[in-house]
Amino acid sequence: MAQQYQLPQLPYSLDALEPVISAEIMSLHYNKHHAAYVANLNKALEQYAEAEKKNDLAAMIALQSAIKFNGGGHINHSIFWTNLAPKNAGGGKPPEGTLMTAINTRFGSLEKFIELLSARAVSIQGSGWAWLCYCPVSKLLNVCTCDNQDPLNAKGKIPLLGIDVWEHAYYLQYKNVRADYVKAIWNIINWKNIAERFDAAAGAERFAAAAR
Repeated sequence: MAQQYQLPQLPYSLDALEPVISAEIMSLHYNKHHAAYVANLNKALEQYAEAEKKNDLAAMIALQSAIKFNGGGHINHSIFWTNLAPKNAGGGKPPEGTLMTAINTRFGSLEKFIELLSARAVSIQGSGWAWLCYCPVSKLLNVCTCDNQDPLNAKGKIPLLGIDVWEHAYYLQYKNVRADYVKAIWNIINWKNIAERFDAAAGAERFAAAAR
């Protein structure tokens, strides 16, 4: 049997991110949209396993788009939930240490980085994600965007911080003003989680000297 993926437990209650993200949006986003990605991923993987047993190459190829879309949705949202935190649990508190050094080195300042990622998020046509990512080849931070639910890992980049700009992430609260949602979300960004992801991806050694 193909591996069964599960909806990860949220690290906070559905209303914990208010007023930035309403409990209604969180309930729909997590319990409906993310749950659907998980269910559809498991179904596609089961069908793929059956096709593989039958050596049905055409069916295996046809299922790859469903696996990519739903698998990407599961990966992206599993990161997104941990990228956020209530204000009383550190949400919005600026990063420190090696991550802050890397941001300043790459983008000039935290403010300039936020401005850049926000602009990229707002300008995405249709649905997608804007990311702060780490490139293991150049060993630099980058700002990237992905269409739909495409996983950033498929582009050879390691995701650190993602902003979901699918309409289901904000429309009930912010209507068609995506820019207001993107501006507000910085108040609940969990920089501690992003710093841990960065240190795991890049290691802290080469920034230690610059941080002194």
